[in-house]
Amino acid sequence: MAEKRSMITDLTEGSVTGKLLKFAFPLFASNLLQAIYNVVDMIVAGQVIGGAGMSAVNIGGELLHLLTFLAMGFSSAGQVIISQHVGAGRKEDVKKTIGTMFTFLFVTSIVLSVICYLLRDQILSWLNTPAESYSLTYDYAVTCICGLVFIYGYNIVSAILRGMGDSKRPFVFVAVAAVLNIVLDILFVAGLGMKAYGAALATVIGQGVSFVTSLIYLYFHRDAFGFDFKPSSFRISGRALRGLLALGIPMAIQSAAVNISKIVLTAWINAFGVTMSAVGGLYSKLNTMYGVVSNSFTTAGSAMTGQCIGAEKYDRVPKIMRTNFLVMLAITVVTGAALVFGQDRIFGFFTNDPRVLASASIIVAPAIVNFLGATTRSSAFALINGSGNYKLNLCVAIIDGMIARVGIAYLLGNVFSMGCVGYWYGDAFAGFVPILIALCFYFSGKWKGQ
Repeated sequence: MAEKRSMITDLTEGSVTGKLLKFAFPLFASNLLQAIYNVVDMIVAGQVIGGAGMSAVNIGGELLHLLTFLAMGFSSAGQVIISQHVGAGRKEDVKKTIGTMFTFLFVTSIVLSVICYLLRDQILSWLNTPAESYSLTYDYAVTCICGLVFIYGYNIVSAILRGMGDSKRPFVFVAVAAVLNIVLDILFVAGLGMKAYGAALATVIGQGVSFVTSLIYLYFHRDAFGFDFKPSSFRISGRALRGLLALGIPMAIQSAAVNISKIVLTAWINAFGVTMSAVGGLYSKLNTMYGVVSNSFTTAGSAMTGQCIGAEKYDRVPKIMRTNFLVMLAITVVTGAALVFGQDRIFGFFTNDPRVLASASIIVAPAIVNFLGATTRSSAFALINGSGNYKLNLCVAIIDGMIARVGIAYLLGNVFSMGCVGYWYGDAFAGFVPILIALCFYFSGKWKGQ
């Protein structure tokens, strides 16, 4: 019995700050290394290929993020459901949730890959892919589409471990893959001249290693969390699937809505040419790196909130939200200052293309506004996701993901003629919507016992 309990971490006791930081730090390190995949691709492509390479990696990366919306939504839902079952001591429900999530998401990833491969030319056309970077973008996007199953697989295993309070092992798995990705990026792109295809291939191999190693670990420790990996255990449970769909669909829509809105903005920006497309890539990567911090504390806060609600320890939830916000605010101040005073060095790290560097300063202000929005989002989603309220998730998905982001961007960029800068500010301002909704939800008290 002791061995089985060792896989589960109790997040309902002890110091909220200590538990949050202890749980979030490995998540941050793990997510940072995952983000490095695409960021390293852009750095290597920018230094070796130039602005066209940066444009290709940016467009292909945004497309890849969009295609992972189901993995992110349903794995996050699975994590919350598992954490609530753990908090309530429902071991059989944990097992059924794991098996159902595995089968459902693997089948989904294969179907999605086939559909996107068949529509690959049309998708690049919809994105207004610049002619100068079209062939590079094609190679990058198609390669990533073929490796989509590895991203889904890793998200499944990570959700299982994190739902049980373990954020350290996912970091170890992705650390090995990240180092491999960096080495292969340099080898394929700089050494062998494989251009964008080499960058994408390095990413897919890294993701594949991350998934396989994590799956092997899960298999050899199967007795510790009650999932035996027998074929019958992967049978979809109707009850578990309904619970996964009820929470996962709004979370997936939320993820998809945000990514679709970003794809729309990317398409608008691409219409301004390859240089603005490359600058948009810089803006995207800055926010991706900062999103690593925000998502880490969101995931940690969601797991803590889920366990606390499952155990009916409601008094800890506001402490989790408050601590989340204060830690994120401190990080935002430091990060914003570093960007303001070190922007030339930061942008030069990505590329030596003079046209891109000459225009890059215009993204500093909207990027900082985006950092501030991410600070508030972390606390908001810790409550919304952790409570398991699928209706509210759907509401946030529609308002934040599409109405606010695309609407504000269109208003500033087209109506007020701010162009690309307006699109970036629209993206940034939309980030404050979730906290407004979460505060109303918190003061209503309806999050208790969801």
